[in-house]
Amino acid sequence: MDWMLFLIFLVGCGAAATTGAMFQPGQWYDALAKPRWTPPDWVFPVTWTVLYLCIAAAAARVVVLDGNAYAMAFFAVQLAFNVLWTPIFFGLHRMKAALLVIVLLWASVAATLWHFWQLDWIAGLLFVPYLIWVSIATALNFEVWRLNRHNALRT
Repeated sequence: MDWMLFLIFLVGCGAAATTGAMFQPGQWYDALAKPRWTPPDWVFPVTWTVLYLCIAAAAARVVVLDGNAYAMAFFAVQLAFNVLWTPIFFGLHRMKAALLVIVLLWASVAATLWHFWQLDWIAGLLFVPYLIWVSIATALNFEVWRLNRHNALRT
């Protein structure tokens, strides 16, 4: 793996991660009804740190390979939806709109995983935890929206 490419992709992932620092859950999120299986707050930054390392490593492995155009296009799309979700959910408090974004994120992560796997099975494997986490996050987004859709909060 080209370590400079890894660092470049890691910087890109770090830029995506800044939305989490800029739009933190705060009192609005704390006041929402959430399912019992909601992970504790500390799990989110730990999980995202590991995921971004895996995402950057996977991209660095694939970007140098012939025939990577679709893989890298889906990579760009998933990163864009990744960046969008946090400000929509935590910034604008639009749970239903965020649900649409996270469904599109899930689809683009799945497509990236599939294309990465076709080119380099290790890169594909590095995307599996990301797809699992986005699956959990999608279910959590849906449940939080469902549990809170009838109250005075914006959904």
